[in-house]
Amino acid sequence: MKERESNYDRIYAVVKRIPKGRVATYGQVAKLAGLPGHARQVGYALHALPENHRLPWHRVVNAKGEVSPRSYPFAEDMQRAFLEAEGIPFDGRNRFPLEEYRWRPRKAL
Repeated sequence: MKERESNYDRIYAVVKRIPKGRVATYGQVAKLAGLPGHARQVGYALHALPENHRLPWHRVVNAKGEVSPRSYPFAEDMQRAFLEAEGIPFDGRNRFPLEEYRWRPRKAL
């Protein structure tokens, strides 16, 4: 349990740094958190956030440049709306130009 909490803290520290108008993939967040190959754990960590958090979870997307499906209704629409409000445009297939909006941290975490 303690290891999972520590990993989640590392994931949250990375997500917190993603600037407005930029996105990172689940795999990218995992790698930057020192957990390469654990993209799914990033999803679990974001799902575990309490309701009153202020972490910009909506800036984490899949490697196709899409919002990933969620288990609760309207979550994808909410994430897309948050991203569009930050200037990220979606096309008719619900995708955006990932490489144009991908966050590239200048220094190591």
